[in-house]
Amino acid sequence: MVGRKILDGLRKGKKDLYALNVQYCRSEFLKRDDQVLAIRLQQDERLNARKKAAVDMDRARAQAAQEGLPFMEPDPDLDEDEAMNDDDIDNYGSKTIVINVGSQNMRLGLATDALPKTVPMVIAKKAATSEAEDSEPRPKRVKLDKNAPLEEWFGEDFAREYNAMAQDSRTSRRANKRRVLPNSRELVTKWNSTTPPERIPEHSDPLRIDWTELPANPARAPDYIVGKAALRIPEKSKPRYHLSWPIRHGWLNEKDYDNRNMLERDFFLILEESIKTELGLTHKKDWNQYSCVFIVPDLYEKAFVTKVLDELIRDFGFQRICFIQESLAATFGAGYGAACIVDMGAQKTSISCVEDGMIIEESRVNLKYGGYDATETFIKMMLFDRLNYADFNLMRRHDFLLAEELKQGFTTMSDENITVQTYDFHLRASGQETRKYSFKIYDEGMLAPLGYFRPTIFYHADKLVGRHKLIPRSVDLYNGHPNDPISPAQLAVIAYVNQAIPSAVMPAPAKPARLMPTPMASTPSKQRPLGLPAHLNGDKDATPLSSPAASPPAEDAGTPHPTGEDANGDEVGEIKGAQPDTEVMDRTVPIMPLEQAILTSIHHGSGSDERRRREFMGSIMLIGGASKTPNLGPYLEVKLRAAMPQYPKEILVASPPRELDPAMLVWKGGSVFGKLRMTNDSWIGALEYDRLGARILNYKCMWHW
Repeated sequence: MVGRKILDGLRKGKKDLYALNVQYCRSEFLKRDDQVLAIRLQQDERLNARKKAAVDMDRARAQAAQEGLPFMEPDPDLDEDEAMNDDDIDNYGSKTIVINVGSQNMRLGLATDALPKTVPMVIAKKAATSEAEDSEPRPKRVKLDKNAPLEEWFGEDFAREYNAMAQDSRTSRRANKRRVLPNSRELVTKWNSTTPPERIPEHSDPLRIDWTELPANPARAPDYIVGKAALRIPEKSKPRYHLSWPIRHGWLNEKDYDNRNMLERDFFLILEESIKTELGLTHKKDWNQYSCVFIVPDLYEKAFVTKVLDELIRDFGFQRICFIQESLAATFGAGYGAACIVDMGAQKTSISCVEDGMIIEESRVNLKYGGYDATETFIKMMLFDRLNYADFNLMRRHDFLLAEELKQGFTTMSDENITVQTYDFHLRASGQETRKYSFKIYDEGMLAPLGYFRPTIFYHADKLVGRHKLIPRSVDLYNGHPNDPISPAQLAVIAYVNQAIPSAVMPAPAKPARLMPTPMASTPSKQRPLGLPAHLNGDKDATPLSSPAASPPAEDAGTPHPTGEDANGDEVGEIKGAQPDTEVMDRTVPIMPLEQAILTSIHHGSGSDERRRREFMGSIMLIGGASKTPNLGPYLEVKLRAAMPQYPKEILVASPPRELDPAMLVWKGGSVFGKLRMTNDSWIGALEYDRLGARILNYKCMWHW
């Protein structure tokens, strides 16, 4: 009947009729999950393990009968568990490498290690000039004249914000019955501007730095140096070395590179050299015996994850790979079932709500500030108060290391001991005498980390420079829409910045500064209602999509309300089916006061469930290197209770349990995840990747890819 209808249609001149093979409709091919390659391979592996266990049992039974010994039948339940174990289970994780990459440091180690190795994410390569010689000094000065007024050093905006923060701090301390001297700032600036440094010969300095030694012949110097040794290369070395950081603000650093291949090569070169030097795996041919757990951000970029998967399998040659998100790894490391994870890194802060081993996708927030911003602002405030080392430049290696040391020693969130106090530090540079500086500080040590709750004090002008200059945004294969994950909470942050912090919104470029995806059609099409495919809306020239399942899900797209509030007065962030404005997102630095960002994440993560909201309020966990600031947790708790007075007892901000290092907790959770045997189906092998490519991530990731 179908064939007769087709023939009749062809006789009448109808060419839009196609023969239908009834066998295709009746077949169940690729209609069941157990027919997918990834699942079939798992089933075959378990079947082979059961066969091997059965053969071993028969052999043991026959040997016992031959020797006349009684044979103890194993427990079927235990036998089933044993049959489902992985093949390489010797020492459970002794051949599993866990990698957690950050903007400033990378932590890696074997899953059986108690603590990871920490490697700075920096590479030094031979160049004509160093990074300090061919770039502006950091913090950026508006005027370099030492005799210029203070307001002109870093611009009027910074001076106004700094003075306002200092005034608010004095008011708060007076309200807390703290003693506040009226002329404290004048005492600091007068002392700092008139006290010269004390010079100490380098051979008389007991704590002198061991700089990286280079060969006397410049031609024999290595082409590149990674990690801690790169930070210890002298500024005036022969030959010169230029330091590059492939990861900045949680993204690949497109600003400082002109070539995508060079950027990716430097990133994987740091990984490769760190594995060889820190883990002792010097022979790359042996890496096919090792598995790798790679920890990715909660709001990741698909192009980055797929590139990491391809490189780790094809170039590094690992036996198998699996991915886990940062906040989920943190709950694994802490042993929490449900928590609101606040991960404060060097250049980004991520917030997510986790429940029952899954991240609530609507709650994910990624803010572009962290410990490095507090370091830069602390140095900026000290220079504003006439620090006698006016040539401070964070682009110089010894100054960068000194700034990190000063931040760790003098920043705090406690206002108990804020008085004018005298301290000193030693400036150690290669080939120069050690200089001992005496300086006074007042409240700079508290105001700098206070920027987490008032991020307008941070410098944001260059955080989006070069965004998508080299690496285009990932788009859907069928409709061309961006398909990188986005959350309602993150869209709420973008809407907040566009309304409240216009200085964090970059001006629109005159020409497109980023690589644009290829348009689907070059001719204009007639307007049609949203949500209907072209072939269902009367467009005969349009080709039907091969699979509607490939379209991005409703929760991964959306546009914030232009006023920042919906019709009910609630904060915006719900994604209602339309695509988010990626051009606005690429120009907006996502920043928000920390307590507001946490409440935004909990609001979208809990929805209308009051029980979940109270549960997340009572299990806020601060992790990451920047969370080590003294008294940060109690201060954040006070701010949250002031913002949510209806929860006076429920709000609790805790540090990681069992005295775990907050900076190592995410890596520790990745090591726990890598040692799971029966419950971990996230491993991606070379065979699966060769056949399916990056599509295998749809089946293997624990979250919606």
